[in-house]
Amino acid sequence: MAINDNFDVAIVGCGPVGGALATLLGQRGHRVVVIERWPSPYPLPRAVHFDHEVARILQACGLGADLPRITEPATDYEWRNAAGQVLVQFGGRELGPSGWPDSNMFSQPELEALIEARARAQPTVEVRRGFELTAIADTVDGVELTTRPCEAHASSDATDARGDVAAGGDGHAIRARYLVGCDGANSTVRGLVGATVTDLGFFYDWLIVDVALHEPRIFDPMNVQICDPARPTTLVSGGPGRRRWEFMRLPNETVDELNDEARAWQLLADWDITPDNATLERHALYTFQARWVDQWRVGHVLLAGDAAHQMPPFAGQGLCSGLRDAANLAWKLDLVLTGRAPDRLLEAYGRERAVNVRAVIEFSMELGKIICVPDPAEAAARDEAMITGAMQAGPQPVPPLPGIVDGVRFGGDPLAGELFIQGRVSDGDRSARFDDVVGGGWRLVTMDTDIAASLPAETVAWFADIGGRVVALGDGGLSDVDGVYDWWFETHGVRVALQRPDFYLFGTATDASGATRLIDGLRDALTRPDDVLTGAAEGGGA
Repeated sequence: MAINDNFDVAIVGCGPVGGALATLLGQRGHRVVVIERWPSPYPLPRAVHFDHEVARILQACGLGADLPRITEPATDYEWRNAAGQVLVQFGGRELGPSGWPDSNMFSQPELEALIEARARAQPTVEVRRGFELTAIADTVDGVELTTRPCEAHASSDATDARGDVAAGGDGHAIRARYLVGCDGANSTVRGLVGATVTDLGFFYDWLIVDVALHEPRIFDPMNVQICDPARPTTLVSGGPGRRRWEFMRLPNETVDELNDEARAWQLLADWDITPDNATLERHALYTFQARWVDQWRVGHVLLAGDAAHQMPPFAGQGLCSGLRDAANLAWKLDLVLTGRAPDRLLEAYGRERAVNVRAVIEFSMELGKIICVPDPAEAAARDEAMITGAMQAGPQPVPPLPGIVDGVRFGGDPLAGELFIQGRVSDGDRSARFDDVVGGGWRLVTMDTDIAASLPAETVAWFADIGGRVVALGDGGLSDVDGVYDWWFETHGVRVALQRPDFYLFGTATDASGATRLIDGLRDALTRPDDVLTGAAEGGGA
């Protein structure tokens, strides 16, 4: 069978993660094909939350102007017992460190439509819907995959990015240098490459109910967990004009008893949600799980999103984790595909993401252990232990997630691997978020124009070759509109920050010589990733 399609990257799955990865790679000029078994996007809500970091990732995909229209910022998230007493409060900032609200509530079909439109807008990206993956063969220099029109759909539904019937028929073969499986929790890619999974055995069945309200209504707090042993329940925004309820299946209930439309309306009635004032968009029973893959990469195949990890929804980090995967993987693939870094750099992808994902899963499970308590005596003991602490502590910020602790970072610098900020800057003509003014990619940011001017020409030239740019703020440079950068640099006692394309810090420095060492250290990390992965590369932040 002849190979009649050649791409840099093949992506299986056109959900938010696959679409975002295709967009980020397409923006860098790489030829990408996205294979999706369904002929049209899934029309019903699923994920409803993303955080400030993920908003910045979506901004990098070109969606910054669209996000305010489809999102509803959330500044409060409370956990209450059956009597309405507060067990814990989380307070979200209207403007988080990435330049977006800490918490953003949305409807996934609206976001997916925007992401797919951006992917299709890239001249080098093809989206082929209505095809399923049937085989993978890893080769010396890439991967060969076989697709066919999905049997569940009429062949006329199988279309390429131009809307034409895709060529090839049964057994259509595609060659790519790399394949990324973004095809969900039941990933075909994961199964075909035999990647094993660590499962923490956290299983709970919940009925998910999404409604569109006929009239605006204020919910205070906007997002709340009701830790009532009689029926643990979640109430959150589903984006503008929408609400979501989640009801835990009780020990004495069967799946069929709970997963019923009439039962959904019966449960909603306690909140005066009826067919007269709301439209039921979806009701579905989900089994919450906590697991991750043991191999993020197998040969030329990588896994991302739900194909790589699943977690309980209590921290609202499922979709967020998948989009972090996409942002992390995109710049690594770009450097490898263009020959500016060896293939070995891709080993850092799983090393970096695994630590973050496991921490998020464990945090989500701890939250789940608070709410998933159907025993009244156990719930009463929980309430007694938590209420006093909640009264004393008041609203708490959402705990920060771990950054990059093992991978492409400047060894010995305590700030290396931390998420960097985004504030508003002005270039004299306009004021906007940093990325919208200077663009994405590697950024050496400094508050000292003299440092920027004193960097060796050869160092700056190499940095520019990987898409890097030196950005000076303050006198003689861009204006720090709200003082965000001045505050950050002053607080941390540094003058230079080297930001990765996924917004994490490679490292920091206090002077020009330190800045030069940073860039030289980055060159070593990218050209000799074995040293990074074995811990042999060490540096100093000064």
